Formats: sequence, structure tokens, C-alpha cells
Amino acid sequence: MTREQVVQFFEAREAEWAARDADALAAGHAVTGTAVSPMFGSLHGRTEIANAYRRLFTTFPDWETKTVDLIIDGNHVAQHFVANATHVGDFMGLAGTNRHGRLEGVLLHTMEDGLILHEQRLYDYSALLIQIGVLRSKPAV
Repeated sequence: MTREQVVQFFEAREAEWAARDADALAAGHAVTGTAVSPMFGSLHGRTEIANAYRRLFTTFPDWETKTVDLIIDGNHVAQHFVANATHVGDFMGLAGTNRHGRLEGVLLHTMEDGLILHEQRLYDYSALLIQIGVLRSKPAV
């Protein structure tokens, strides 16, 4: 993919995120692609990846992701993102708290044939869990 094609690919994903379209987002992954996520573990294949997007949007129906920056080096893409959402559905055995959370991180992508072959998701998962009330932070001494 050319740099311009990569930029267009990720711009199109912005609209898919805004629509919370799990199938469209999953279609951006190779059929045999993988994703490694602090929230969902290791996902293998487009079907598992689509199911993870569905679970995300069920738990956080107003999930909003915005790309801050893309760093492109050949078929490797680092996507700095910020996400905001409200915890509404069951998550880690906890019913929706209606608490808002903010998540910032980086998604590392390996692209092949115009699709994401591998995605490594890096973000502070514990901070999100504290914000939505799943975990409590230790008080400062």
C-alpha cells in the first residue's frame, strides 16, 4: 500500500468507528488476521475480531474513537488514538455503571494486501477499569 492508500484506509475506519459498525471494522482485518487486546485477549480470525467489536459496542454503546496521529513506515502503521465511552452493558461481571471512561493508546498494525494482518493494541486498561468503577485505585500515602 502507498502512504496515501494507508491514510485513506484509516480515514475510512474513522467513519466505521463513528457508526459503531462491527462488521465494517472487522472487514478491515485479514480473514486470518490477529489482534491482541488488553480488553479481549488474543483474537484469531475476522469472526473473533468482529465479535470483540460487537462486545465492545454492547458494553460501551457510545464508544467514540478518534485518531490523533498515524505513523506510517512501509506496511507498519502506529495509530495514536483517544477513546471516550460510557459503561452501560455488563463488563467483567459488573453490570453497567453509567460511568464515563477515557482511554488513550496506540494500535500497532501490520498491513498486508490492503488489510490489517496483525493489530497489537496498547493502552492503560487499568485506568479505564478504575474510571468505570470495576477497580479501585490504592489511596496515595
